[in-house]
Amino acid sequence: QVQLAESGGGLVQAGGSLRLSCAASGRTVSNYAMGWFRQAPGKEREFLAAFSWWGPTITDSVKGRFTISRDNAKNTVTLQMNALKPEDTAVYYCAAKYGASSLARSEYEYWGQGTQVTVSS
Repeated sequence: QVQLAESGGGLVQAGGSLRLSCAASGRTVSNYAMGWFRQAPGKEREFLAAFSWWGPTITDSVKGRFTISRDNAKNTVTLQMNALKPEDTAVYYCAAKYGASSLARSEYEYWGQGTQVTVSS
């Protein structure tokens, strides 16, 4: 079993930055893809980015503003979010799956509880 815990959410003004971190515990996740999704009220949970053994994957809609990094020694993955917009307001979730990254929510086996990000205009 893998437990995931997100941190770093909060309230920020448009144009600001936030750094989300996800810490994995329970087992070593070096062979797991660790990713970030978000879900805004009334919307589907959407893929943002993931980092696997093969490197990072970032969805086009946030590319250039969001970056993902990973520290296997610490079992952590970080999402750096810059130039935030009100439409980035959502609950952000960390997720993990064995092997390669995937954009499909259904392929991720483990999920964190989520952290709220609110961007004010």
